[in-house]
Amino acid sequence: MREIDLIVIHCSATRVDRDVTAQDINAAHKVRGFSSWGYHFYIRKNGKVEPMRPLDEAGAHARGYNARSIGICYEGGLDVNGRAADTRTLPQRIAMHALVSRLLTEHPEAEVLGHRDLSPDKNYNGIVDPWERTKECPCFEVRDELWS
Repeated sequence: MREIDLIVIHCSATRVDRDVTAQDINAAHKVRGFSSWGYHFYIRKNGKVEPMRPLDEAGAHARGYNARSIGICYEGGLDVNGRAADTRTLPQRIAMHALVSRLLTEHPEAEVLGHRDLSPDKNYNGIVDPWERTKECPCFEVRDELWS
């Protein structure tokens, strides 16, 4: 098994009023040149958690961090107008918390971050400030969530 010290939360960056399946993600990732979907798990709006890449295989979701991380993506992240928003449904939130809690039990040393939290800290203050983000994904403050 790979050594895991990071769990990275992503959104699919799709509008809340559209359905995007794991197979849709797989097709999009193949177009980008990945061998298959880059995430390890995908959480649908109804709360269904779909396994994607095996955990013993490095993901393709966070350049520079894939070898030591697990990638979780939830369906959504954009409002009906295509703007970044926390669109998670209650079933998604419940499923995400259960999944992350289980993964933290298996990898207690892992830190849970949003993809945007991996942006460069341009002013070196130890925090990725909103103006430093290279993207908004996952469109909510992961560090504010209580994962246990």
